[in-house]
Amino acid sequence: MSSQHQSSASLIVSLLNEHPLDLGTYEEVYKHIHAHPELSLHEAETASTVAKHSSLSTYTVHTSIGGHGVAGVLVNGEGPTVLLRADMDALPVEEKTGLEYASNVKTKDADDGTATAVMHACGHDMHVACLLAASEWLARKKVRETWVGTLVVLFQPDEEGGKGAMAMVDDGLYHKVPVPDVVLAQHVMPFKAGKVAVRAGTMIAAADSFKITLFGRGGHGSMPQLCIDPVLLAANVVVRLQGIVAREVDPAEAAVLTVGSSQAGHTENVIADKAVLKVDIRSQHAATRDRVLSAMRRIVEKECEASGCVKPPLFEQIRKFPMTVNDKDVTHQLSKTFSHIFGEEFDPKVVTSNASEDVSDLATSVKKPYCMWFFGGIESERWDKAERNGRIAEDIPVNHSALFAPVIQPTLKTGIMTLCAAAWTHLGRRES
Repeated sequence: MSSQHQSSASLIVSLLNEHPLDLGTYEEVYKHIHAHPELSLHEAETASTVAKHSSLSTYTVHTSIGGHGVAGVLVNGEGPTVLLRADMDALPVEEKTGLEYASNVKTKDADDGTATAVMHACGHDMHVACLLAASEWLARKKVRETWVGTLVVLFQPDEEGGKGAMAMVDDGLYHKVPVPDVVLAQHVMPFKAGKVAVRAGTMIAAADSFKITLFGRGGHGSMPQLCIDPVLLAANVVVRLQGIVAREVDPAEAAVLTVGSSQAGHTENVIADKAVLKVDIRSQHAATRDRVLSAMRRIVEKECEASGCVKPPLFEQIRKFPMTVNDKDVTHQLSKTFSHIFGEEFDPKVVTSNASEDVSDLATSVKKPYCMWFFGGIESERWDKAERNGRIAEDIPVNHSALFAPVIQPTLKTGIMTLCAAAWTHLGRRES
């Protein structure tokens, strides 16, 4: 680390220590949002909580961007523009954490009207609380005296659908707020709380989700010779799809194909006329993505042909996430800062995740660099015990699990520190 950057990193550490936040305030914010989750495209109350929060009182606040998106702008002289982003939406998951602030929220499924439980099973509630706290800290008078530039804090809807970031851009985000010089974001993950991790290059995989309808010919279960059984067809398709990654993808390249849903028929003595598969594909290289998508289509079409289907299968793309590829220079600067702050708790070479994100759309849409990092949310003792016993997979809940809920501290404090330090690193320095 250069002496200049070391001095700068030491200053941010001093500032964080000399001007601590009231973390209790933001613990309550976190608990409130966790207990009142809202699904993608329905984040109205969360957005209202954010927009009205005292931490944004010195910001120019814009609401209802791309749905329920919120953005605050703080101008503090001539200098770089830095955008910090947090996502707000929850998932259709029934919470089983047993926490006193657990969600009991239920809503109606948009497709069939049935009751659906809602939970912050991915940690977006933690992201919101951390960014609100960072917004307050960076706006404090003593802290503002050390930096120049413009800070944009953005609270995004519909990350789980993969469309929220671009929806905000398409709705005129950058006519309302300045175009950033850099976009920064973070995600809480299932590793030890207090740890921070990042890597240059591909940080998070691309994701493509499809609804595939297979058309058979229905009839009586006693007369299969007169039917084209979509259940048998779907079973063959599912088995064959599993061979794509195993036999058509280079073992040195990462890819995942999951058939998460298979639905056909309603009773035992009726052969249905169609089956519906829902398929999720993750890839870390553009060429691999193209290869897997092409193979999926080829297998489905040929299996339908082999079954004698009179109608070709229907492919409908449900979600599409870009790859998250961290900018080399931005990541290098953040790594130096994080290393100075967190020491051995910082991992600069974390493995690429097969999760998915759309934060890159906020940057690539205006051809600007970006970086996303991870921070841990699992209680240290719990993690250490699971690691000693070789039971991490069994005992550590992951994102989207009904049991996933980050331990509040030191997760919250770490997430606030990373946002503050990352923004401060890329804002300009005020001359003394």
